[in-house]
Amino acid sequence: MKRSGRMVGSEPSTAATATTGAQIPQIPGVTVPAVPDVFTPAPMTSQLITEPMSARVGYSTTPQFEDEHHSPARTAEKSRFWKNFVNQSMFLVEGLAVVGLLFLGYQMITAQSKLQAETASAQALADQQRNATMPTLAPTPQIQLNAVVLPGGHILKDNGDVQFNINEIPASLRGLVADQIEIPISARPPATIETAVQISIPQINVRHQIVAGVDWEALKLGVGMLMNGVNPGSKQGNLVLSGHNDIYGEVFRDLDKLKVGDQFTVRTQTQEFTYSVTSFKIVEPTDVSVMDARSGATMTLISCYPYKVDNKRYVVFAQRVGPAGGAA
Repeated sequence: MKRSGRMVGSEPSTAATATTGAQIPQIPGVTVPAVPDVFTPAPMTSQLITEPMSARVGYSTTPQFEDEHHSPARTAEKSRFWKNFVNQSMFLVEGLAVVGLLFLGYQMITAQSKLQAETASAQALADQQRNATMPTLAPTPQIQLNAVVLPGGHILKDNGDVQFNINEIPASLRGLVADQIEIPISARPPATIETAVQISIPQINVRHQIVAGVDWEALKLGVGMLMNGVNPGSKQGNLVLSGHNDIYGEVFRDLDKLKVGDQFTVRTQTQEFTYSVTSFKIVEPTDVSVMDARSGATMTLISCYPYKVDNKRYVVFAQRVGPAGGAA
């Protein structure tokens, strides 16, 4: 491309731009007077400069145009512009990438939650449909051990070992009550101010604490009380107490020595009640009817019988005659 503009930076020509002492042409037959040399030009600038411009600092022998003086500054400015543009573009791209990843993560989480909800809904619907087609079975009633056999049954071996006598339970019912025999009760209901806590039978030298329950573990601790909701102060109901006769303290060993009319007491935390023996009976281990309620406020005492044979039960029936020292 052809450049335009005034060239700068090069040395001016040393040739004279005008002649000194111009010669007037001669015409034949004509005498021309001499003309004074009044047109002698002043010395040219090139004649006054004794140092070539190429030797000056900052000048170049290469021709340059005026519009090229600021080219380095423009180049640096353009370089900074493009660098900033690239950096900002990269930052924008990175930001868009992060936003895209966050959006994808949100979409994945939303899709997963939706899938889980749909799966749970489908499973619930399937369970509902399956249950609708299945017949409703009546729950198997829980048979209590006390409804099958009287408390206190045990086997005393010759070496002194003791175990629960499962043979007293009918074979058809053993599987239904096995867990009540094998799993001991770890927690018992706490005593209240109305709960029987001690029995005293002076005729056979018995004075012992009363434990809630008539299970195997309860009778290890002393006299057990059937949990039928009856307390010594109840107006109606049969208070049932049981104890061993030849193991774990033999608390009811002499129960068969009581006579009709003998009185004994049962104490709560706040009051003491008196009972009078009305009758006694020897029954089979499965005769659980002796624990049924009778007319009025009554008590039933139960122990194994005979001593160290234990294939029967000795039962004493008593009637409450009122608080200690009082009438019914």
